[in-house]
Amino acid sequence: MSESGPGHERLGELCRRLMATPAELTADETMRRLVDHILTEVRAGRPPEELEDRFDEVEELLLAAGHSAGLGSYRTISGSYHPLPRAGNGHPTLYVLACPLSQCARVEAPAVDADRPPRCLVFGQPLRELPLRPRPPSSPRSAAGSPNAGSRSWRFPV
Repeated sequence: MSESGPGHERLGELCRRLMATPAELTADETMRRLVDHILTEVRAGRPPEELEDRFDEVEELLLAAGHSAGLGSYRTISGSYHPLPRAGNGHPTLYVLACPLSQCARVEAPAVDADRPPRCLVFGQPLRELPLRPRPPSSPRSAAGSPNAGSRSWRFPV
């Protein structure tokens, strides 16, 4: 089971698509208007949960155009996820990049060769660094008896 960052899943996927494959969202005029409307509303402070009908319309247009991923994060754009570097003695703190305003669920590994984080194309700000910390065991007894005893799990700081 993987944990996701805080925020709206489909807004996160829309942000990823704007970064990775913007032509999918701008080639069709209806799609472009819908995306512009969503971005305008979210930038003005409207909660993305209030725009579910608009997200549904974008999803339907993507699916109808043959983009099987739609706005589902489980069917993401090829190559948008990268493995996190290993943690351990002598290694820097692990972190991921997340939505700058915590409005969507976009979370990704930083690019090894990047000199700065990518920008969120919804809010026009750089993605923020979110450090990962080991999850403390709930109790010594339950940790020792678990099938993953001795392994570390990671969580996002709250």
